[in-house]
Amino acid sequence: QVPLVESGGGSVQAGGSKRLSCTTSGFTYSTMCMGWFRQAPGKEREDIASIYRGSDTTVYTDSVKGRFTISQSNDKTTLYLQMNSLKPEDSAMYYCAAGAPGDCRSGNCCPAYVWNHWGQGTQVTVSS
Repeated sequence: QVPLVESGGGSVQAGGSKRLSCTTSGFTYSTMCMGWFRQAPGKEREDIASIYRGSDTTVYTDSVKGRFTISQSNDKTTLYLQMNSLKPEDSAMYYCAAGAPGDCRSGNCCPAYVWNHWGQGTQVTVSS
């Protein structure tokens, strides 16, 4: 079991910014992939952004490109999600996830099936 703890959620006005943090045990094979997900009421969980920490390769979903940035601390114990230009439709429970890498031959080392460790989530509410 890999403990993951999210923080940084809360309420913000549209156009504002939030930075979420996810603390981890460090850089290990089981956390080589890390990512941020969100789930709004009545909707399925959405993969927002991921990072393959073997090469610092990042992937973003189209709806957040140019607004959100996934990054990590130098010692790789903390994962961040910087969220700018927030919109009401960004309101959701945000989760941090981790897993060992999958097959990298497709160009994506962190496909959907790798995520097997999850945090408890932090709520982000964006008001207009």
